[in-house]
Amino acid sequence: MSDADLTQSPAHFSLWREVQDTSTRTRLGGIYYLLAWLLCWQFSAEPAQQLVVGLGGSAFFGLLLAARLLHLPPEAGNELELKLWLDRHWGVILLSSLGWGLAHAWVLMAPSFQPSSLIATLATIAFSTAMTFNFAMRRRRAALAILLLYVPGLVTLGLDPEGSRAELITLVFYLSYLLLALNRSHREYGAMLELELQLLEQRQRLDTLSRTDGLTQLGNRYQFNNLFPAMCASSQRHGSELSLLLVDIDFFERINDEHGHSMGDACLRAFGERMREVFRRDSDALLRLGGEEFGVLMPDTGMEQARQLAEQFREDLANRGFQLGDQHLPITASLGLGCFDERDGGSAEAFFKRVDDALYRAKALGRDRLELAVD
Repeated sequence: MSDADLTQSPAHFSLWREVQDTSTRTRLGGIYYLLAWLLCWQFSAEPAQQLVVGLGGSAFFGLLLAARLLHLPPEAGNELELKLWLDRHWGVILLSSLGWGLAHAWVLMAPSFQPSSLIATLATIAFSTAMTFNFAMRRRRAALAILLLYVPGLVTLGLDPEGSRAELITLVFYLSYLLLALNRSHREYGAMLELELQLLEQRQRLDTLSRTDGLTQLGNRYQFNNLFPAMCASSQRHGSELSLLLVDIDFFERINDEHGHSMGDACLRAFGERMREVFRRDSDALLRLGGEEFGVLMPDTGMEQARQLAEQFREDLANRGFQLGDQHLPITASLGLGCFDERDGGSAEAFFKRVDDALYRAKALGRDRLELAVD
């Protein structure tokens, strides 16, 4: 997914970034749930006697690990697909949290697992801390996961008359700290997202400015140099038609000399607007190539259709001219038009030269005319 695609919608960007972060941060967690359970089992009083429980817990956390690793995010999904992936992946995360919370409670209750109680408690603290700082993008879900990790063990300690009250109180205090820290982590993640989005939008604006003519707001020569070869290659690859129209304002120097450069700039802006009126399709690329020379790239457009549009533009220009303030400015243009075909040998340069030669023929034959690059 490109940066331009991302910045079209701030909500879409935030969702896409959340999916990427969730996918990256969730992988290690699955491994450590399994390792923590294996440690609890192996350091229990009689591991061999707890084979069914040990293998059952290992299989459970092993399956959850596989689910995390195999549930890959969509590469370029829409918002619905991204939300669906997040919901499903959070289902795995919450199930892991519940599973470990119950495992912690089991270790605290089962006499044979008593030697592993410290391991289970430390793992619970570690998992809940990781949840607080790694998954704060969804505050409510992260809080639920922390409670699922914590509450079963706390209930067990609270109900056990022989349980350690000091341990219970310490865990409750640490739980309150985690929930407060979760709010702070959530705000910091939101601020990071906002900053990243601003940077992407700024880069997109700079990229747009670098490809846009500041006077007419049409594409500039830099954009043409990047777009034209790519469109020629696409036309050749898919066997589609591509027409190129080159336009030169007739005697533009006279406008500057007789009316001043401010009138010349106004004329160029009006010329760009008139081009937008005629060449209105979204697929058409309108460009100012430099000075008073303009171009139109028309994909999926044959010679006859392009010729009709070009003639319509030339006649409208000659008939109406421009009304610039209280002054009417008559104006004409010379045009060269060609369609990319086998005569160009797949070369964008050869195609451009054919159309440029047609433009110069139009100027040499008296201007205010359209010449076709058919030779």
